Amino acid sequence: MSPSHPRNPRQVINFSKQKGKEIIANFDGGLITSDAGIVWIAELDKKLGITEKFGNCFQDHRHQSYVGFAE
Repeated sequence: MSPSHPRNPRQVINFSKQKGKEIIANFDGGLITSDAGIVWIAELDKKLGITEKFGNCFQDHRHQSYVGFAE
């Protein structure tokens, strides 16, 4: 049975090798794991810029001379 709407082109993301193994993410609805790992999630975020795009949705209206960041 085929879907009633056309499928979007398949998106494939190639991650850096881990312990010599190639890691590829695709979103075709195949087998899904709940143990993807934070390392790969962080790499996905970096490749797609999700956190950066989300952060750009906000403006900091504080006076910068009163703002300090601990290292």
